[in-house]
Amino acid sequence: MTAQLKALSAEIELPKGIQRVIPLPNDQLGVLWSSIVLDAAIKEKLLAQAALNFAMRGKVSRTVIPLHGVILLVGPPGTGKTSLARGLAHRVAKAFPQEKFRLLEVEPHQLASSSLGKSQRAVTELFSQAIAEAATSGPVVVLLDEVETLAADRTKLSMDANPVDVHRATDAVLVQLDQLAEKYPQLLFVATSNFPRAVDDAFTSRCDLVLEIPLPSKEACAEILKDCLTGLGVTYAAIGKLADKAGFAECAAACVGLDGRAIRKLVASAIATDIDTALHPEKVTLAQILAAAKAAKAARAAAER
Repeated sequence: MTAQLKALSAEIELPKGIQRVIPLPNDQLGVLWSSIVLDAAIKEKLLAQAALNFAMRGKVSRTVIPLHGVILLVGPPGTGKTSLARGLAHRVAKAFPQEKFRLLEVEPHQLASSSLGKSQRAVTELFSQAIAEAATSGPVVVLLDEVETLAADRTKLSMDANPVDVHRATDAVLVQLDQLAEKYPQLLFVATSNFPRAVDDAFTSRCDLVLEIPLPSKEACAEILKDCLTGLGVTYAAIGKLADKAGFAECAAACVGLDGRAIRKLVASAIATDIDTALHPEKVTLAQILAAAKAAKAARAAAER
């Protein structure tokens, strides 16, 4: 996140577990939404579900449709889930221009404790006090990044940690989600997880939408790579021209199987092929980018063995 967004929260003392509070809409978050190259239908479904939360939940009994106001984004690391969640907050706020939305970003690691009962109390206080108080002041989107940290699968708890406390913390999350869903229809949780199997089934069952964010398709890989080269072209004109040269398609095809973050990083790796190119990035070639893409895929395949 940029220094400007961090400054928005630095002006006030935030409750434990809340990392950032950002007024919405926010154009910087809108850029994040646009930067994630994803099938338009997936983005449309995500935005529609978020809009439904604020348009309908307060008007329809939960005995008719038991909406909890929770969306879960799952998928491999680097696919843009967190950026997409932040961008979604901006887009849904734009859909309700008469309302003053806010985005609350939760830092789950601040809530963990090795002391028995402290994690449970911290989770309960976060949800029942900080988030509930925010929800009384207007529409709120809450980002729960790495939600498996808060709602760990209770059937897979390790005895090496503190299974009783983790179990109770997950219980607290579930209880609070139920209570908040009942009281605050203008509240939406957007959770993310790289490890959906580590998320408790009871949490997943409360989600109104579980959406998988896949690795980029061949076409998406080409779009991400082109966007990266074009962006670098603002500073190094020669790099921006690489996207129009023969050999670009082969580079893009070699990126299939990598996530968007890895694709952008491999361009930096290509520039760092040797000291001359590192000192003069405009000298990078498509051959170097292709080699970097192949190396990145080989490294990923080795890590997955």
